Amino acid sequence: MDPILSYAAAGLSGALIGLLLTVFGGGGSVLATPLLLYFVGVQDPHVAIGTSAAAVAVNAAMGLGVQARAGRVKWPCALVFGGAGLAGSLVGAHLAQKVDGAVLILWFAVVMALIGASMLFPRKDAGDPSVHLTPALTVKLAPLGLATGLAAGFFGIGGGFLIVPGLMAATGMTLAHAAASSLVSVALFGAATSASYAISGLIDWGLFAALVAGGAGGALAGAPMARALAGHADLARRVFALMVIATAAYVAWRAMT
Repeated sequence: MDPILSYAAAGLSGALIGLLLTVFGGGGSVLATPLLLYFVGVQDPHVAIGTSAAAVAVNAAMGLGVQARAGRVKWPCALVFGGAGLAGSLVGAHLAQKVDGAVLILWFAVVMALIGASMLFPRKDAGDPSVHLTPALTVKLAPLGLATGLAAGFFGIGGGFLIVPGLMAATGMTLAHAAASSLVSVALFGAATSASYAISGLIDWGLFAALVAGGAGGALAGAPMARALAGHADLARRVFALMVIATAAYVAWRAMT
């Protein structure tokens, strides 16, 4: 594909991802790798994963700034989870680069399907808004963070669909606090994963910039849509989940053929 067309396609992909993240509050970033492969035309699955991980890290960092200003981030819990997961994400990214691209994408499709399936279930916001870090919570958070970081690094995803329930299960915090706090880990895991891929020369920085720029525009466009769909959030989220599952089936089919 012509480079200009590739950058335009990456910008449109970023816009779609940013819009979906704004409207549905998560899950959209998992579409970055398939879009880079099958819409933008990236040939190497490892480059697609590395580039998307870098873009996810930047998007998460921007979202974290918003959530931090709103006071929703439980920093001690988030840093323990993210700090433990940072080591896991580096190991996962290193291992992924040694796996055949087609096999890696096939497993990526399986993870996509699991993410879509998890979005079909209603979210419960019950929890304790005054949670604070204790030695007992640290013992729970660190192993969960390590395992989640390993998965996020291996598949080049933000891992929010694992981080949010993990934080809620380990600490009892509310969904709102868990979603905000998860962005610490998403940013750290994405940065570590993309750094590993960058060292190996497996990031297309031009496409990365186009993804990030498009994502910012998509987020702005998605804000009024999110408000319009507020009364039908559960239905909209289920429709999006089915789209993710259908995309996973397509990715698996392409990987096998």
